[in-house]
Amino acid sequence: MLLAAEGEGGGFHPPSIVDFFPGPFLFEGTLLEFNRMQLVRLVMAVVLVLLFVLAARRAKVVPGKLQSVAEMALSFVKVNIAEDIIGTEKGRKYANFLTTVFVSILFFNISGIIPGLNIAGTSLIGLPMMLALWVYVMYLGAGIRAHGLGGFLKVSLFPPGVPPFLYVLLTPVEFLTVFILRPATLALRLMANMVAGHLMLVLCFGATHYFFFEAVPAMKAFSALTLVGGLAITLFEVFVAALQAYIFVVLAAVYINLSVSEEH
Repeated sequence: MLLAAEGEGGGFHPPSIVDFFPGPFLFEGTLLEFNRMQLVRLVMAVVLVLLFVLAARRAKVVPGKLQSVAEMALSFVKVNIAEDIIGTEKGRKYANFLTTVFVSILFFNISGIIPGLNIAGTSLIGLPMMLALWVYVMYLGAGIRAHGLGGFLKVSLFPPGVPPFLYVLLTPVEFLTVFILRPATLALRLMANMVAGHLMLVLCFGATHYFFFEAVPAMKAFSALTLVGGLAITLFEVFVAALQAYIFVVLAAVYINLSVSEEH
């Protein structure tokens, strides 16, 4: 009740979904409207490209720190995801794609804890949906190249070893899974986790500001608790940002493997 009460400083204002729909500050009312969310995405995309360009241009036999980090990311995705899930030979074909998706999601996720940006670029459905559609096109294309269109539909919609009369039940389920649920769940899972993280951070640090500057003296000590909670959630968000990038790419690799395999 105390949190919701309005004081001289305006009281505590909990985070809301409005945070994810900032108003435009450039080209308002046109097709080129530009808002804070787009700025955050642009900044992180530029930083990502610059870091990898610098790492590539200064590549040496004995790598420096930046080159080591870039090579670590490439090696991690190539060996621990692409080759482990899709196979050594086939995995190499998709390693660059999976690495690009992984580092992109990681950078867009991590912007949620960077001062001045303070919101994840993936916390609005547009970007997760584009990434999911990219994966969708890749695994459909991989399956069609491996089996042909008819063969891919047969492998995907008519699982082998199943009595034919069960296809009446299984085929619609497989169709929903392959063509609708896979891309939808990829996008929604990523967005939902980043939205939840942002809301928790704003709640903790907003409460800290309220308790310290606006609450009655007896309540000011609570600002220390909410500050510690905010710092803990910030560290947890770093973990979540990396984990969600990892899960997204692992699932992408699994879907590609299912598309190119003979039976699943």
